[in-house]
Amino acid sequence: MSFWDYLVDRRDLLIFQSVQQLSMVAQCLIVATILALVIASLVYKNRTAVELATASTAVGLTIPSFALLGLLVAVTGFGITPAVIALTFYAILPILRNTIVGLVGVDRTLVDAARGMGMGRLRILTRVEMPMAWPVVLAGVRVSGMMIMGIAAIAAYVGGAGLGGEIFSGLSRLGGANALNSTIAGTLGIALLALLLDLVLLGLGRLTTPRGIRA
Repeated sequence: MSFWDYLVDRRDLLIFQSVQQLSMVAQCLIVATILALVIASLVYKNRTAVELATASTAVGLTIPSFALLGLLVAVTGFGITPAVIALTFYAILPILRNTIVGLVGVDRTLVDAARGMGMGRLRILTRVEMPMAWPVVLAGVRVSGMMIMGIAAIAAYVGGAGLGGEIFSGLSRLGGANALNSTIAGTLGIALLALLLDLVLLGLGRLTTPRGIRA
């Protein structure tokens, strides 16, 4: 069977797996972004906490995804749970690092001016610092989106949803009928989903970034 015939024959399943993977990645990315924003907002004023958080993100990114998934499976068992935990964990790291960098890099004269106008710390954070840091935060979100889209494929090995099942199915029976088609379909599908997600995030960035600080 040709690759095109394979796609036509399995289009319903491939579309379903694509929607599953995109949905899982998007939800994990949203949760990770919220958590990263909260953590960064709590630590960015403290130099020691900033250094600890930054070091933790660097160390976290060195943990192999297979190893983390294996540890999670030992605790939670196979299924969607270890996949979601792993994706959220990896997604937090670049977002947290970028959020801290963005908040620390805000011009202090703007903060002092806002304080002089009678703004409290929370208003300064939400009305001045976070909008100024937002382009840097979004860069971290985009990096995380691309990264966990690939990790989601690996998570299929422990029962996670998505196109990774196509890849592992093909690799497990290399030399068999449609094994190569299955592997290529999964790989290309994930690449297209990553591109789609990045375009959505890019558009979201343009809509949510204050006009005065757009690049």
